[in-house]
Amino acid sequence: MAKAKNWVIGTIIGLVILSLLVVVIRVGAHRPEGGMKTGAGANRVAVVRLEGTIMDSGSSGGLLGGKGGSADLLETLREIQEDKELKAVVLRINSPGGTSAASQEIGQEIQRVRESGKVVVTSMGDVAASGGYWIAAKSDKIVANPATTTGSIGVIMDLANLKELYDKIGYRPEVIKSGPHKDIASSSREMTPEERQILQTMVNDIYDQFVDVVAEGRKLPKETVRTLADGRVYTGRQAKDLGLVDELGNFYDAVQLAATMAGMQEKPEIVEYGRRSPLDEILGMESRWKGASVRDTLSGLSAEDLVRLMELLKGKQPLP
Repeated sequence: MAKAKNWVIGTIIGLVILSLLVVVIRVGAHRPEGGMKTGAGANRVAVVRLEGTIMDSGSSGGLLGGKGGSADLLETLREIQEDKELKAVVLRINSPGGTSAASQEIGQEIQRVRESGKVVVTSMGDVAASGGYWIAAKSDKIVANPATTTGSIGVIMDLANLKELYDKIGYRPEVIKSGPHKDIASSSREMTPEERQILQTMVNDIYDQFVDVVAEGRKLPKETVRTLADGRVYTGRQAKDLGLVDELGNFYDAVQLAATMAGMQEKPEIVEYGRRSPLDEILGMESRWKGASVRDTLSGLSAEDLVRLMELLKGKQPLP
């Protein structure tokens, strides 16, 4: 009985996978240009989502979705810049921050979107702190929920000194280096005063860059920003009182603000930009295109996604 049951289940899974392949082959050539947007006209508001830890990863996509990868987001922002009809963008941020370089890179691209003549409004979700706030400060306006966690303006370099642990377990690393500072921040020894000063100088430099971004974006004196930028976090309401946020409201308030700033007379049409998790789309959580059918959604799957979907259906991949 067990073998027969397994055979039936395997057959069903095989048929499902075969159906997916057929759909992708038949429909793949007919999906919308770019595979991520719909609608036309001057009343479109593009929505771009930045979620999770911000880092310079090769991709933020995949079957199970990705978080905070800068590569796909930069590509999406470039596409938005080239859309001549698009007038307004809402950047939905739900991120605790990430690396300084990746945040800086995304922020620069947000600036270029604005320079292309488009309004950019940031909508803060649960949290938009540290690198998330760096990016938000590059937008025209910031809308936060009263309970949003934001701020954390500062830079941290978190290192570990494991010398005592290594001594206890008898671990004795041998280091051969080309220069005195090549093993700076090594976990196997104490940091020298000179090395600490070198790293502190780096942190101070990035911190100054962060302060410059906030001061310019929020139109605040640098000294005022420095008093706020001691690393602490604020609620959305506190941030508004301090001038770090423009308005309190939810996602749809941010969309309406962007539409109004862009001079839209009609109700704005929300258009999602950027690659979302195909698994989310298959489960019906959100379609990549407005009113898209299951066939349209499945046509967005890559070969890699299909392989992972097979593993998921066979029980080799855990559900997210």
